[in-house]
Parts: sequence; C-alpha cells; structure tokens
Amino acid sequence: MKGRLLIAGLAALTALSLPFVAGAREEPPFDAYSFSRNMHPKGFSPRPNTIAPFTANTDLAFWRKHAFQGHYDGFRVIDIAPSPRPREVSFTECFGNQGDVVVWENVLVRSWNSPTPAAGSTCDGQPVAPGFEGLHVFDISNLADPVLVASVETECGSHTETAVPDPANNRLLIYSNPSSTVPACQGLDIVSVPLDDPASASQIAFEPAGRACHDTGVILGDALMAACAGGNGFTVWSLGGARGGSLEDPEFLYSVVVPTVTIGHSAAFTWDGEVIVFGHEPGGGTAPRCTETGTVLPGGLIQTDEMKSFFFYDADDGTPLGRWVLPRPQTIQENCTLHNYNILPTNRRYVIVSGNYQSGISVVDFSDPANPVEIAFADPAPLVPTQPGGDWATYWYDGDIYESDITRGLLIWKLSGNTEAGATRLRHLNPQTQEFTLR
Repeated sequence: MKGRLLIAGLAALTALSLPFVAGAREEPPFDAYSFSRNMHPKGFSPRPNTIAPFTANTDLAFWRKHAFQGHYDGFRVIDIAPSPRPREVSFTECFGNQGDVVVWENVLVRSWNSPTPAAGSTCDGQPVAPGFEGLHVFDISNLADPVLVASVETECGSHTETAVPDPANNRLLIYSNPSSTVPACQGLDIVSVPLDDPASASQIAFEPAGRACHDTGVILGDALMAACAGGNGFTVWSLGGARGGSLEDPEFLYSVVVPTVTIGHSAAFTWDGEVIVFGHEPGGGTAPRCTETGTVLPGGLIQTDEMKSFFFYDADDGTPLGRWVLPRPQTIQENCTLHNYNILPTNRRYVIVSGNYQSGISVVDFSDPANPVEIAFADPAPLVPTQPGGDWATYWYDGDIYESDITRGLLIWKLSGNTEAGATRLRHLNPQTQEFTLR
C-alpha cells in the first residue's frame, strides 16, 4: 500500500461502505479516535471508499493552500485555506489504482500502478492503451478542471514517484519507483517534465539500485542525496557535489541490508542530511503487524518489535543509530504497519510525523536516535466489521497535520505545545522531497 499488496486482502472484505456523493455532508469522524492531549481535531473533507470495486484514498501533495489527494480512481483537489471546513474543488477520474501524486506549479504527475487490462481503461476521459503502465501528466492551471496532457509509459511502470525540481533546466524530474519487481526493474526510472511544455514529458534514464525501489526520498540543498527503500533495505546515491553524480545521473554511494526486512517501504532524511529514517511494510499493509510483541499472528508468525519499527541510520555511511518501536499495541483485527511520513522542517530537533494504517498518527522525537519517544498520537478505533483501512499517509505541512485516511477522506489536526517552534513554512510540499537543508 502505498501498497499494491493491498489488493491481495480485498477479496475478504465483507463490510459495506457508503459510496461518495459529490457535495455530501459527512460528520467528522474524530469521535472514533483516542488521541493525546496535544493533538486537536481541526478539519475534515470526506471521500468514503467503495467496496465494489475497492477504492482508496492514498498519498498527498500540497501547493500553497491546496492539498492534492491521490485515489485509486484518480485524484482530488482540496482547498485547505478554510482548514476547519476544507472544500473539495474537483475530482479527476484516472484509473490504474495507487494514484500517487506529485505537484509542481501548474503540473501534477500521477502514478498508474497496474497494467491496463485488455478491455482498456480511461484517464481524464481519454482511453489508456491495454498494457500501459507509467505516469500521467496533468495541467492543473485550472484547479476546477485538470487536463491530461501527457502519458509516459515506462517499462517498469510506476508504483510511486518522487519529485525532483531542476530549475536550472526549467524542468521537473520524476524518480519513478517501479510497479514491476522483475530483475530488469531493480532501480528507478527518471522522467523529465519540461515546465514550459509538460506535454513533451519523456523518460530519460533508468538508474540501477540493486533492488526495486518502493519509495525514494530526496534531499537537495547542501546534502544532495537520494535514498531508495525496497526489498531488504535501502540504496543511497549522491546527486552532485564532492561525491559526484547529478540529478539525472545519480552516483551510487552504498547499500544497506536491514535484518528481518523483506518489504522495504520508505526512506527520508533529517533536514540537516545527517540521518536516514527507514521504514518497511511487513504483511504488505493488509495484515496485523502492530500487535503486542509475542502475539501469534495469522499464519503462525510471531509479532516482533522489528515489525512495528522505524530504523535510523547515519546518512554518510549507513551505520545503524537506533530504532523506534510503536508503543501502542493494536488488535489482531487491525491491518497495521508504520507507513508514510515526513520530517518536521526544523534544525532544532528531529521529529517525524507518520501515518500508520489502523494505528493512526504518531509524532516521534528522535533527536537522540538511540532513544526516540512518541510525543503525540491519534489512534482510531478498529474498523467494524473488520476490513483493511486506516491511515495511508500523514504529513506536517505549514502548521497543521494532514491525514489521508483510506476509507474516510482527509483529516486535519493541530499539534499544540512547542514541538513546532522554529519550523520552516514550506508553502508547498511533495513529502518525499526535501528541497533544501537546515543546518
């Protein structure tokens, strides 16, 4: 989930969900949550999922006062300026599931995760050729009516994507993480989107990684590094500077194998470029992996701390620095792993904000990576009847915490206290991309 593995668990769904009706009024679901005293419900924009076929709200990107929420059936644009009552501006249909999105100025790029069936499909009303996998490029200059302007087919498809702005060449580069895991796709595709002519977007390179990249985190500024998470660990490149490489031709630095990990999921850097946060997805996102340690799980597996951990590494050479273990055990009925996250943009401390399926939101201070501590949380009650769902992604953005919930929509939270003191206002955010460093 960011997982195509979600699909494997969907046949077991038995509960009915309400289909979304444009303009429908939904009561905020905050009553379903237990949360720490420093977490405060703030706003809600509904987009319930449907069962047949299954749909899900997925990842988020932000530009100024708008959030862009990916969806299995397309993406939606949400005006978040009135945060207590965010307003959906538009929903654009584009199938292919997963629906990972990145945004840059008037361009939105969306991942098409699965080969188009023989019967074909559509994106923004335009036919998609059978077998297509890759990226769709939209002109979003009119947020009420985004327009598909380019389709970029990649041999390895596109499960997720990372935005890499290249203003010197007036283009947006996309590091496309493959939806195919065949040996030829052990790396990432690099796609160029010219900002003055996004319709001419094209693939320009393939970068080997020794593993199929699930997510790739990028930090620019003085650090100039990328980290691809996938398989049994992560691969790190230099994107320029003294260690070599460039945005379109990364230079391999090192690879780390993480014991017990088989589904590497996410990688991100602290804003000084000194620490890598690595996350994984045991059970593919559809299984319970956040129960009390020692619990016998379905299939006979035993719950371990490692299954519900973030791992911290020295970004220079991959030396292990510590890990954080989710302290709030979930039930065996709740699908759960630690999932999509970003790092608070401040040079005062290390803080991660993460969305973790049915364990909800965790805010963790890892300023001492060997002794991290959860400082805030918002944990929803188990979905009843049992079904895959929960928090696909949660990110801090310009003073608020935004949660993309698979079955509910977009939830907005406010964190009180001094945790955010000194945090940089970003004005836009593609969560896997850090455009500068803070020393």
